[in-house]
Amino acid sequence: MKKTYCLFAAFFLFTSIFAETITFKADSLTGTAGSKTDTTKMQGNAFVKTSNMEISADSIELSGDNYRYIVADGTVVGKNIESKMEFTCGRMRYDRQTKVAYLEDSVHLVDTANEVTADAQIINYNQNSEIAIMQIGITLKQKDNTCTAAYAVYRKNDKMLEMSGNPKIVQGQDTFRAQEITLNLDSQEITLDGRVSGTVTDSKKEPPKPAAPPAPAPAPDQNEDKHE
Repeated sequence: MKKTYCLFAAFFLFTSIFAETITFKADSLTGTAGSKTDTTKMQGNAFVKTSNMEISADSIELSGDNYRYIVADGTVVGKNIESKMEFTCGRMRYDRQTKVAYLEDSVHLVDTANEVTADAQIINYNQNSEIAIMQIGITLKQKDNTCTAAYAVYRKNDKMLEMSGNPKIVQGQDTFRAQEITLNLDSQEITLDGRVSGTVTDSKKEPPKPAAPPAPAPAPDQNEDKHE
């Protein structure tokens, strides 16, 4: 059975087999109900909230048995309430059962808890393991570090970043390159493996210069008046 709704900011609630309530709203909504083909398509200011995820986009589709899958398109903005991970991207696919989010098209990810920001073309984020796999054009920033690579694994709970694919870390005025680089975001320790290179700037201050010695006293005048 297919139903079409044209309600501004329509508001709906339902409970799935995952014991989770989903809240959603949009400018317009189209729904198809079936035991294995439940589908809801929202257009215009679409918004979905699950127990641990908030997603807004130009359009959002819920599909699968008990609305297992969420697909968001166009100006996607999301937030993981539990892990305090926020993101923006052009398209997102989310599996409510495995809790894996696939983000693509100019992804910007922010880990507010660890003060980490990451940009990439593709990020696969697993909520259960708190691991984000990043691909293509990666730039990750944290504290004084700017990290770039073609492939990276960010382990949020361990505060570890593993990079490959021409990886580089710029740490202040220092630069490090290798085939593989691991950065401990807590201790700031860097591990380099394979074709290691880099530059390190000696930032030690010069010792203070000694004070100039006092000028010598003037010699007595030899032409002073003599006693008779």
